[in-house]
Amino acid sequence: MSPALDLLALLGVLGAIDTVYYHECRGRLPVQHGGIDTELKLHAGRDAVYVVVFGTLPWLEWHGALAGVLGLLLMIEIAVTMTDFVVEDRVRIPLGGLGAGERVLHALMAIVYGAMLAFLVPTLATWSEHPTTLAASTASAPTALRIGLTVMAAGIAVSGLRDLLAANGVAWAAFPWRPIRPDRAAAVVSASGAPRQPTRSRPADRTAIGVPTLAVVTLAYLSSRSRSR
Repeated sequence: MSPALDLLALLGVLGAIDTVYYHECRGRLPVQHGGIDTELKLHAGRDAVYVVVFGTLPWLEWHGALAGVLGLLLMIEIAVTMTDFVVEDRVRIPLGGLGAGERVLHALMAIVYGAMLAFLVPTLATWSEHPTTLAASTASAPTALRIGLTVMAAGIAVSGLRDLLAANGVAWAAFPWRPIRPDRAAAVVSASGAPRQPTRSRPADRTAIGVPTLAVVTLAYLSSRSRSR
């Protein structure tokens, strides 16, 4: 179970980079209009699952029928993410589309999530053999890791709630970004109704190399740590 928590922490770090850098600093998604609302709602739904996963796995074991409930939540996350891949590729066209770094980051997050499941699913099978209850975790994980994952759960909850409120038009949820007037947002749509590329060039994406490097180094560390156990 401990390697699954390690990988969950890595997933949280990569997700924070995706949210803060790509969704906020570059995309400013909470103040965009049109189909971006759909993407934000998908993010909020996925974050709801992550809050449960990040908030409980460091401290609790899902025994009996609850193991199946957790497994269902993990499958729901996969379905939401696959839908998000399709939706964001379409709704981001007026914003210049997804950058290379963001695409690479999403691929890495999917790989890390799959690796985490490879460790977690056998554990769920074992938990399912126990009477149904939430039991204290017996994983040999450092307290710092458990607390760190809990802090991540809190951050994910705030981010998901903000996305949901912004998607439903709550003005203050867009802070600190200034709202974009709908007429300006529509300016990137051609007269035929088909979105076109903005004339303004996108800033250089310096994470296209840095993010994969970070992930490879971290995965190598986790691999060596798992062999040492």
